[in-house]
Amino acid sequence: MNWQSSSSYFLKSFEDLTDYENIAGTAEPKLKKIIERHPLRISSYYANLINWDDPDDPLKKMVVPSLHELNLSGSYDTSGEQSNTKLAGLQHKYSQTALIIATNNCASYCRFCFRKRLVGLNSDEVVKKFEDTVGYIKKHKEINNVLVSGGDPLILKTKWINKFLRLLSDINHLDFIRIGSKVPIYLPHRILDDQELLNVLDKYSLPNRRLYIVTQINHPREITDKLVQVISQLQRRNIIINNQTVLMKDINDEAEVMAKLQNRLVAIGINPYYVFQCRPVKRVKKYFQVPLFKGYNLIEEAKKLMNGHSKRFKYIMSHKKGKIETMGIQNNRIYFKFHQAMNPRNLGKFFSRKLDKSAGWLDEL
Repeated sequence: MNWQSSSSYFLKSFEDLTDYENIAGTAEPKLKKIIERHPLRISSYYANLINWDDPDDPLKKMVVPSLHELNLSGSYDTSGEQSNTKLAGLQHKYSQTALIIATNNCASYCRFCFRKRLVGLNSDEVVKKFEDTVGYIKKHKEINNVLVSGGDPLILKTKWINKFLRLLSDINHLDFIRIGSKVPIYLPHRILDDQELLNVLDKYSLPNRRLYIVTQINHPREITDKLVQVISQLQRRNIIINNQTVLMKDINDEAEVMAKLQNRLVAIGINPYYVFQCRPVKRVKKYFQVPLFKGYNLIEEAKKLMNGHSKRFKYIMSHKKGKIETMGIQNNRIYFKFHQAMNPRNLGKFFSRKLDKSAGWLDEL
């Protein structure tokens, strides 16, 4: 099955969902309301990884709508993306990094997505004219790297991916380019069956300017034989692969699960990069977020089960002020450090807050 025929079938409606799972009659109108507000999309490949007989299956929780999504506490813009948008689809929050929102579509829609406000929906936040975006980056020579994100850029047609990479590769002051993608996890055939895409990625991963792909693998069961094949194909093209994991309640919030995940990533050649604190997003916070106190202790317990390469990641909160690393807990205080900062004067700065064991975000401390 090539990726085009694979992508022709997704679970996209309440009716599609009932082919896999029995849903109580009282839940039906509420779930339909949720899907109308935040669309459902699950690739058939990923649907077949789910244990539909298990109501607590972690893979199912990540992609299947839940009544918990009716909870509106939180924000749709927890990291201040709107205030850092310079052009449609272009954010410039950190001096050295430009972020491009290339699309609002993905191979599957994560229910915990921090860009829930735009994924699968009509949005003005997606890049409109890529040439204008490139022009901005050319003018701002402090930018030495670009992250192409979304949505998922690898769901786009190969000709558009080629265009993005061609135009960005002409900018001399860029040291590297990153593509954020869950296609390897949700739709591996899109890569395995498209030799043209592999050739494009190979072409733009150069000895003096490597192409990076940043995956998001959140549970050991997502590491399938197909995923390993994708990673192998990308590595043969000299593409460097990093992973960001989101810490989530009842998904990977056990030390053994987290350790197994990070160890397996290293085993197949993926570099653990960040473990993100789940953001307090509307329709997400109450269902998925783990308190910082529990998260820090869980990460430290998990590290005892990891080798040195597996625990290179940083436990990060992607806050409006910057990427804030949780460093430790002592004497009823929790300690942080600015790993990245919107205000450059905060870079590397340590600070602390009085510990609240229920707090899930800096603003709650």
